[in-house]
This record gives sequence, structure tokens and C-alpha cells, in this order.
Amino acid sequence: MRWIGLTGGIASGKSTVSRILMAKGYPVVDADQLAREVVMAGTDGHREVVQAFGPDAVLSGGELNRKRIADVVFTDPEKLGILESIIHPRVRALATAKRAELAAAGHALAFYDVPLLFEKNMKSLFDKVVLVSCAPDLQIQRAMARDGLSRENAEKRIRAQMPLTQKFGLADEIVLNNNGFSDLERAVDALLARL
Repeated sequence: MRWIGLTGGIASGKSTVSRILMAKGYPVVDADQLAREVVMAGTDGHREVVQAFGPDAVLSGGELNRKRIADVVFTDPEKLGILESIIHPRVRALATAKRAELAAAGHALAFYDVPLLFEKNMKSLFDKVVLVSCAPDLQIQRAMARDGLSRENAEKRIRAQMPLTQKFGLADEIVLNNNGFSDLERAVDALLARL
């Protein structure tokens, strides 16, 4: 089975490409979903996060207080490192297991949706890496509309990631998402033909 990394900047259309792929019958494993699974209430990951961040890290229902944790880690690089050391090994192990399940089920091609694939130096884990990209101003407009952000906050979030122009040189395949859904779907069909 070919294991394809799928990445892109915030509001570039990566999630839409994932939905198109799934609608066409291709399995897509979502790294963000795995990250949520490994810290669900009752897991070792959950216990370690609570131990590291204290009782304020948990909401009354038992789930993690993601907003509180985010407020801490985005202002304290040491705490971010602690959180990543708890989550990332568990996500890697779960992704490896999901990949093995998909291969055993006979899939010829499967995708792993990873927002920070290049930032976390994961390219070597994949047979190919696909970058979903769009024009910078369009990315800002989409982030503002999707997340209800001011232009300044949208630009700040985009700047916090590796620039898409830098990712162009690292990707094996690029899917441009500058037009409507039907154009994007055609671009995904062309990608699948190449893969």
C-alpha cells in the first residue's frame, strides 16, 4: 500500500481535499482526530496531560480544557514541549496501527492528513507528500470567514506556520485550490491519476 502524506496551510483547502478523497473511496487518516483520541478521558495520555497541567486542564465533564491548555502552551514553549512529548509518540503509534490495518484490508492507496507534516520533519514517513495550496490573499480571506478571525489574527496564524512557498519545494505533488469546488475536484482526480 502506498502511504501518502497530505498537508497544507491553514484555510488552504486540505480538509476539503480529504473529504473529496473519502467520497471517492480512499481512506484518509486524520492526525488531528488521532491527537484527540490519545487524550480522551480515561486514557494514559489524558492522565499525563492532567498531571502536567493541573486540575484546570480538565472540564467538569472530564474532557480536557483545550482552550486553557492552548493558552498555556502558546505562551510557554517548555509547556508546549511537554504536551507534544505526551501526544506525539501516541499519535505516531496509533497512525502506524491504522496504516497496518488499511494495508491488511487490501487498500492500494491511503492518505494521512497532517497539518504540520513539514514542520515536524515527517516527509520520510511517506511514499509521496501532497501539498494543498492557494493564493496568500485567498488563504487569509478563507481563514477570516471560516474561523471568524480579524485580518490581523488570520495573518498571525498563517505566519505561525511554515510559509506555503517554502512547502512548495518540499512537496512531491501540489493541488492548487484557487477556484471553486469543481475545479478542486478535477485537480484531485488528476492527482489520483498521477498517484
